[in-house]
Amino acid sequence: MASKPVTVGDLIHRVASSCLSNRLPCNYTLRDSVDSDQDEDEDDPFADFADAVSSSDKCRRSPSAAGAEDEEREEEEQKLKIWQEGEEEKEKEKLAAAARGADRARGAEELMAEVFDAVSGVRRAYAALQGAHCPWDPDKMRTADAAVVAELRHLARLRDRFRRSAAAGHIPRANPSAPPLREAVAPYEAALDDLRRQLQSKQAEVDGLKEKLAAAAARRNGRHHASSKLNGQPGGAPTAELFTSCAEQARAATRAFAGHLVHLMRAAGVDLAAATRSLTKIPVSSPQLAKHALEAHVTRAFLGGFEHESFYLDGSLSSLLDPAAFRRERYTQFRDMRGMEPAELLGVLPTCAFGRYAAAKFASLLPPRVEEAILGDGEHRRVVNGGAHPRTPFYGEFLRAAKAVWMLHLLAFALEPPPSHFEAGRGAEFHPEYMESVTGAPPHAGAGMVVGFAVAPGFRLGSGAVVRARVYLVPRGGRP
Repeated sequence: MASKPVTVGDLIHRVASSCLSNRLPCNYTLRDSVDSDQDEDEDDPFADFADAVSSSDKCRRSPSAAGAEDEEREEEEQKLKIWQEGEEEKEKEKLAAAARGADRARGAEELMAEVFDAVSGVRRAYAALQGAHCPWDPDKMRTADAAVVAELRHLARLRDRFRRSAAAGHIPRANPSAPPLREAVAPYEAALDDLRRQLQSKQAEVDGLKEKLAAAAARRNGRHHASSKLNGQPGGAPTAELFTSCAEQARAATRAFAGHLVHLMRAAGVDLAAATRSLTKIPVSSPQLAKHALEAHVTRAFLGGFEHESFYLDGSLSSLLDPAAFRRERYTQFRDMRGMEPAELLGVLPTCAFGRYAAAKFASLLPPRVEEAILGDGEHRRVVNGGAHPRTPFYGEFLRAAKAVWMLHLLAFALEPPPSHFEAGRGAEFHPEYMESVTGAPPHAGAGMVVGFAVAPGFRLGSGAVVRARVYLVPRGGRP
């Protein structure tokens, strides 16, 4: 059977019948207004169908849209809560950092306060050390020096404490552009080094004064001994005992002048070992050895030419033409000059025999470069080369040693027969009857000890008496 064709009108009729006979979703009912609008619906047959479909779709979408809005609202609230919690955590961290910074600042302030107190302590100790210099008080010097050292050690402990705290993070690290604590302490360390140098210089000066005192005591005892000998001898003839006493005085005078040279070198900042090596050609390794080496140099310079009647200053042969008259003249000069100050004699007769001797020995004793290093200029040499003699403390010390050696020379040529002098060579065996050690009598001197260098020559007199040579001893095979 052929089917009936379906038209658009049939479809519209079926949809309208279905909508009128069945309830629409979401409690939708047709109101009376539908009837009033029937004419319009008749004009637009698809209106009811479109409204029904849109209403159905709207009802189906409403629950899911509400759920989405709730989820979005909850998500926004969660985000807001997380943001608020983050802000609170940041605020707490800021407060904790501020508290830690305050603690570090307080620790740094306490440490700096201790550093300032320690620096003030160094200043007080340094002032006490300066006060101990004038007037000179060795006990106060030692106490003040120990106080300065203790304060500097306290500063060093504070420095170490700062470094440990900075490494542990308790104290913020210093700005690299700021000077470290080491630089702050450096001036005090330099001042302490300067004070130590001054102390060494003062100690050398004290040693020099002790040498002068010993030389003065030896001269006084020698004069008293010589006077008693002269008074006991008819006509005042020279004796071997008088010569021995004068030899000890000459050695004491040259030793005192060598000590004065050591003091001047230290005060001028000259390298004592290097200067002594250049003067004596002796390998010096210690200040005490340098002092003995300088004494050997001074003695060698003063006694150079001692075997000649005029130290080879002229070609005189008076001792050969009339020996007896020459001996009497020399002994008379010895007696006349014994109580005179050398500066007074040279002030009256600057070109006398003793004046020529002093000028020659000064030129050979100190090279120009050494004179300029310890005296600051070459004025002494210019005055001496001009035929005069300077009136300075240094030249006065030189003249006292020169006079002692000159007096010994006068007395040697007043004796009959004149004494002969001898000197121990380097590496020679030590013989106590002819030698004495400058460092004292060494134990077991004969076992392995030899002469390192000669300090002063010895003398053998016609009577058989011996003035022993002074030597510096070293172990066999060793060097000074």
